[in-house]
Amino acid sequence: MPLPFLTADRAFDTTDDVALPFDDHDQWRRPYRPGPWRVGIAAVALLLASFVLLAAVIIAVAGAAGGALFTFGLAAVVICAALRLLRMGVWVSRAGLRHVAFFSTRTVPWGQVSAVRTAQQPVRWLGLPRTVQGQALVLVRQNGEQAPLLTDHNADFLARVEAFDRAADSIEAWNAEYTESAEYAGAEVR
Repeated sequence: MPLPFLTADRAFDTTDDVALPFDDHDQWRRPYRPGPWRVGIAAVALLLASFVLLAAVIIAVAGAAGGALFTFGLAAVVICAALRLLRMGVWVSRAGLRHVAFFSTRTVPWGQVSAVRTAQQPVRWLGLPRTVQGQALVLVRQNGEQAPLLTDHNADFLARVEAFDRAADSIEAWNAEYTESAEYAGAEVR
């Protein structure tokens, strides 16, 4: 019995006529589940925020309004950072491909995507400055610019090679589906 919340990790059914298992392609969705490192770090941050909120309540009850407001603000910043950490990754829809980083979000329409491919290259380990040899899913734009989207050593895929392969295949399938549609639409207009 398939569980609907695990659809990003399930293998594609061979009886499906469509390569992409989602019904609504207009919604932005991450074609993979967040990894245990990302979820664990966010959980620890939210646990820290709960203690900071408890401290803020104690400070407010003690009568120091300025300290309580500062502590509530600090807790809000930690909660926002944890939620942003969980939102990071690659999102796809009919409109294009969206790469969400901690401080920035870049959206590339499918018409500007030349290729999405997997490459062996030095990659950053858990986003830290240390690099190791690994695989990266690379976005190649029409103008030749290349940008890594995912690596097999980031917080979503560290020690999960099969999950990286499934995510890369899924994003490449989205690319194949909508790049052809964009080329077809461009040919019709001309």
